[in-house]
Amino acid sequence: MLTLNPVAAGLLAKASARTPRQHHGANPKVLTKILHDDANLAVWQRQLPVHIADFASLLLSMNEPLAEALSLEMLTEDAEPNLRGLASSFSDLEGYEGFITDVSWLVSAFACLLDAKRVGLRLRVLDKAMCPRFHVDHVPVRLITTYVGIGSEWLKEGAMDRRQLGNPEAEPPSSIQQINSGDVALLKGEKWHGNEGFGLIHRSPQPAPGERRLILTLDWLS
Repeated sequence: MLTLNPVAAGLLAKASARTPRQHHGANPKVLTKILHDDANLAVWQRQLPVHIADFASLLLSMNEPLAEALSLEMLTEDAEPNLRGLASSFSDLEGYEGFITDVSWLVSAFACLLDAKRVGLRLRVLDKAMCPRFHVDHVPVRLITTYVGIGSEWLKEGAMDRRQLGNPEAEPPSSIQQINSGDVALLKGEKWHGNEGFGLIHRSPQPAPGERRLILTLDWLS
């Protein structure tokens, strides 16, 4: 029979007793709480400025596809990210400049918080759930914000057996939490040092027929 030494046993007991915490707040400073060892979600519950919300709605009304990705080099702490060309086919729409300013601020804040040197950006219009099953991300941390449409869904620790991730029959329909449209969320994944086994369980929502989402995600690449 395998017997753990006292140190290993203590670490195992500590890990088993750990319950990840989720933080929500109306001030963007709440996002810094993702740096806490026991946190796996931080949500800035913001009221999206009207001109940005209007631009996002107008963009969706064009009924055009949008799926763009950028790898952004954060050369200096004060440098603005180079978003030249992002969603350029919609640059003539009212509110475009304000939208780009908002994305730029989020990229800069994300990079500053994590001391990231390279950030991966994806901007997409979705009419279906890209990841419909509950799962964890194998990244250190990811930023998600939905400019228009329903937000991502997530589960508190213990709501679903992690060994059953990907199994639709094991999903708890009555325990699903949702991030509001406009909110900015930082989701800690499995590759954050010390967070192995505690990545936030989440999934993409399924839009109603005829509805779409405009979603931005940021990844810490290096």
